Amino acid sequence: METAVSGAKVQAAGSGPLTLTLPDGGQRRFDGPVSGAELAASIAKSLARKAVAVVVDGTLYDLDRPIAHDASVRLLTADDIDDPELLGLIRHDCAHVMAEAVQDLYPGTKVTIGPAIEDGFYYDFDRAEPFTPDDLVRIEARMAEIVKANRPFTRQEVSRAEAHERFARLGEGFKLEILDAIPEDQPVTLYYQGDWFDLCRGPHGPSTGRIPAFKLTKVAGAYWRGDSRNPQLQRIYGTAWATKAQMDAYFERIEEAERRDHRKLGRIMDLFHFQEEAAGSAFWHPNGWTLWRTIEAHLRRRLEAAGYVEVKTPQLIDHSLWQRSGHWDKFRHNMFTVEDGDRILAIKPMNCPGHVQIFKQGLRSYRDLPLRMAEFGSCHRNEPTGALHGLMRVRAFTQDDAHIFCAFDQIEGETKAFCDLLAQVYRDLGFPEFRVKFADRPEVRAGEDHVWDEAEKALKDAVAATGIPIEMNPGEGAFYGPKLEFVLTDAIGRDWQCGTLQVDLILPERLDADYVGQDGQKHRPVMLHRAILGSFERFIGILLEQHAGRLPLWLAPVQVVVATIVNDADAYALNVAEALRRAGLRVETDLRSDKIGYKVREHTLAKVPLLLAVGKREAEDGTVSLRRLAGGAQEVLALDRAVPHIRDEATPPGV
Repeated sequence: METAVSGAKVQAAGSGPLTLTLPDGGQRRFDGPVSGAELAASIAKSLARKAVAVVVDGTLYDLDRPIAHDASVRLLTADDIDDPELLGLIRHDCAHVMAEAVQDLYPGTKVTIGPAIEDGFYYDFDRAEPFTPDDLVRIEARMAEIVKANRPFTRQEVSRAEAHERFARLGEGFKLEILDAIPEDQPVTLYYQGDWFDLCRGPHGPSTGRIPAFKLTKVAGAYWRGDSRNPQLQRIYGTAWATKAQMDAYFERIEEAERRDHRKLGRIMDLFHFQEEAAGSAFWHPNGWTLWRTIEAHLRRRLEAAGYVEVKTPQLIDHSLWQRSGHWDKFRHNMFTVEDGDRILAIKPMNCPGHVQIFKQGLRSYRDLPLRMAEFGSCHRNEPTGALHGLMRVRAFTQDDAHIFCAFDQIEGETKAFCDLLAQVYRDLGFPEFRVKFADRPEVRAGEDHVWDEAEKALKDAVAATGIPIEMNPGEGAFYGPKLEFVLTDAIGRDWQCGTLQVDLILPERLDADYVGQDGQKHRPVMLHRAILGSFERFIGILLEQHAGRLPLWLAPVQVVVATIVNDADAYALNVAEALRRAGLRVETDLRSDKIGYKVREHTLAKVPLLLAVGKREAEDGTVSLRRLAGGAQEVLALDRAVPHIRDEATPPGV
């Protein structure tokens, strides 16, 4: 449907007619530039009341910003409560309100940056005194007053000189530094809410009163521009939502995430610990290492069945190899290095160049392809101390890495085979569903555009053949090739990018890898970089949080505890444990004199899946009383029935 709209205000803006296309395909024509607010009013008064912003050809605009060209538009309203654009807008608004509240309450505080982030927002402040929890209460109360005042957000484009004068007058040195960094071809815009203003690209909602629900959450330290050589600032975090119900649900998720925190579970289950002397490196305890080895053994079985060969490459490699591969220029700042006389050795941050060296040993033929080369490779990366986070962000990690060397026409078959393998492993570990993102060429990359065109088309065609739908993740490919990113969603709705498949036509060229084709000539192989878990450390952290520590029986480090009800049953308990061990189960005994209720609570807290209680009667009858961590009725089973029953239940998938 096409509707012509005209009016004195629109005509006064003046630069010729334009057509705006709505999401349903309908079109509206105007005599000249028109704002989102005017567009909404031309459709319905109710829409004008609810509208908060307008999306113009995919870019979010303030409601009062003129649209001066033909465009596809979508009005964003307060009813679009799950729309990421609306939530981002609310959070950006809230960051500005918080900054005003802080400067109202604590004169002399300087502001820096305040973006919206996932689930919330923050603002960095320069203030001599530290903010306290009581300060957050005061700031939040002042924010509520600013929201209630319903002050309009007003965009003002100014000259650099004018902006510089305004911030210099206020003594806002950080803002002057930001201002100086704005490219000359970009406009300088200020956003006002009443008398308070900030240097900001926008957009913002119509007014402060359109922030429905918010709460400040914590204070943390931060460095200006993330550099430890710069001044230290104070970062106040908050969250904001389109409804109070959304915010309540968010805090419920946070509480659940805290209950599932892998660091807490690591202590409870006695799996691992960290300490300052080895920042970013885990100390694996016997239970944790048992879990690790169980996952590794299972993955190795799956890899062997899928036709992979396993290799091991050196930890220390001369930096000249990393220069030839291109990693030295890209990753040098993340590499740990060692000097050996006049040589510089690098501790490997990834396994790729080493696998190419193995491929190059001897003369390879097309008959050798595809060659699927796997390694549980120990790698190190110099992550900033402030970024380290339990097992989720470490410096020392082990990749379940593999590289598939294949001919170009084998990309499709290998992609499908890998996707099937990855899906099977994820199902085995309790993740039945995943999403796939396609990440194409980054801004900084190796290789010519025609090589990227070829690689991107090959990967798109290959994933299309699998029938797996993809989402686009523009500009996030590896520096040597496009990639698929496999994203898991855990039990409480969080996304984790774990697996990856990358098509690389560049590294084999740089490192001079080739094979002899059917024509007797040398050809470059395609190199598919792939991982399923990503890193053992991070995946184990995700796994613990997914299952809240209640791991499937086959994965549990301690599968069964045999606990005595009375000391008279000690000898029988030891016999029961031995029978279970002979069946290949991981068993501990608890022969302490404590009451059985206390033992049950303790082992339940430690997430042991099965507890076999034995007392005088069980010893006389040759039975066990079986209790499950998952709950349910207690079972009394004959020992000769219980052992094979538990053994079968504890068998890994696919064995």
